[in-house]
Amino acid sequence: MTTHDAADERLRRWRLVLGGDSADGTGRALTGQDAAMDGALTALYGGGGGGGTGTSRKAGGNRSAGLGASAPSVARWLGDIRTYFPSSVVQVMQRDAIQRLGLSALLLEPEMLEAIEPDVHLVGTLLSLNKAMPETTKETARAVVRKVVAEIEKRLATRTRATLTGALDRSARINRPRHRDIDWDRTIRANLRNYLPEYGTVVPERLIGYGRASQSVKKEVVLCIDQSGSMAASVVYASVFGAVLASMRSISTRLVVFDTAVVDLTDQLDDPVDVLFGTQLGGGTDINRALAYCQSQITRPADTVVVLISDLYEGGIRDEMLKRVAAMKASGVQFVALLALSDEGAPAYDRDHAAALAALGAPAFACTPDLFPEVMAAAIEKRPLPIPDTATGS
Repeated sequence: MTTHDAADERLRRWRLVLGGDSADGTGRALTGQDAAMDGALTALYGGGGGGGTGTSRKAGGNRSAGLGASAPSVARWLGDIRTYFPSSVVQVMQRDAIQRLGLSALLLEPEMLEAIEPDVHLVGTLLSLNKAMPETTKETARAVVRKVVAEIEKRLATRTRATLTGALDRSARINRPRHRDIDWDRTIRANLRNYLPEYGTVVPERLIGYGRASQSVKKEVVLCIDQSGSMAASVVYASVFGAVLASMRSISTRLVVFDTAVVDLTDQLDDPVDVLFGTQLGGGTDINRALAYCQSQITRPADTVVVLISDLYEGGIRDEMLKRVAAMKASGVQFVALLALSDEGAPAYDRDHAAALAALGAPAFACTPDLFPEVMAAAIEKRPLPIPDTATGS
């Protein structure tokens, strides 16, 4: 690319960013696909669309944002942005359109759902609208949610099962194994100092092995999920992970969602879509009540992992909540506190509660879906959690 071409491309990009108003300073006119892209951006970011979204595109002159009031016009706009922009950008623009232009109501129409690019955030929006959704839309909405869930499962399920199976096996190791249960690699490494060069062999004074394979439950996992509106993406990922864990015979999995009430969705874990439509995003928060219920379901504390996923804004009794965490840990429960289970990092959260949990030996941190299997494996093996360097409350 020549210097002139590079300068022209920079000018074109600035023109698209700034919006073409008299003050943008580019003096550049757009034609063809560039003009169509500019029109799609103007409809959303041209001004008058509500609160800011962090975009550099500014309003000015007679330019105004608007996609029209009808589903067909919005559907056409959705088709346009999918033509001109990559999927990751489309998803951001869709979220901005829902927030800036108040398009949530249009998501209740089947033709809108068929036109939109599905992602985790869209699933969260649909779940928040679940109670208002007409019957004509519910099947389309379930299809959208099922597509996103299937993509998440494809990405995470195999590695999660492999990672946790290894953790379960290691947690069951014994030092007096039967011959067929000996872990020869670890046994040889542990006895290298007993190598006899004249015989070319190692004398295995200490045998290391695995417990005999069993179909019995080795560990119990309780996922306790805050379903307040800010936790939407976490609810989606946690529901998928809950279904994956429930598919493992060696793990007994319980999934509990809460706001000011507590709902046990364990019976629906065979289908994460059913779990998601059993949630009700929004409302208050009573972590203490939720933990009280989870605590009542624990029968084998030393073999139980409790995962609280919440931004820790407690509407219940703070001191009682902390006492429950302390009591569970004292009984042998492995307690994990996640501020979020998503790719977005930690949301706004209650720092005092996070610090109080950290003082109890349960640091609260945001966890990505890719890291979650490692966190669970560490909890199962009762070793330090792989807390990210950017973790808070640690």
